[in-house]
Amino acid sequence: MTQLTGQPTTDDDVVHLTVPADGGYLGVLRTATAGLAARLQFALDEIEDLRIAVDEACAMLLAIATRNAELECRFAVTEDALTVEVTVPTVRGAMLPSESSFAWKVLTALTTSASARAADGRATISLLTRRSGY
Repeated sequence: MTQLTGQPTTDDDVVHLTVPADGGYLGVLRTATAGLAARLQFALDEIEDLRIAVDEACAMLLAIATRNAELECRFAVTEDALTVEVTVPTVRGAMLPSESSFAWKVLTALTTSASARAADGRATISLLTRRSGY
């Protein structure tokens, strides 16, 4: 398996969390994000930026999620980076915010890279953050 970083990972380096697609559960994802980033020895401001980015990505997806959906979050850990992919089933005709939107600008400002895709009734936002100095 190869992540956005281009570095191979093993299944031991991947964490999957599934929570109800409800804002009340985003704290679980923010906490997991902070814990994994701390494990990679990210600086405190990098950890906070990543927590905010994950929260923003989830908020974008919650706005277009189907009723009673589950939000799936996949964290891939490499030596110098953390990739977070958040996926949700979407309502028919749902569209992700455009890359010129304020929300999208927040994501790209807080991470090394961000991307989004929608297909087959699901939307995914992927965030890559490299530890400073890499």
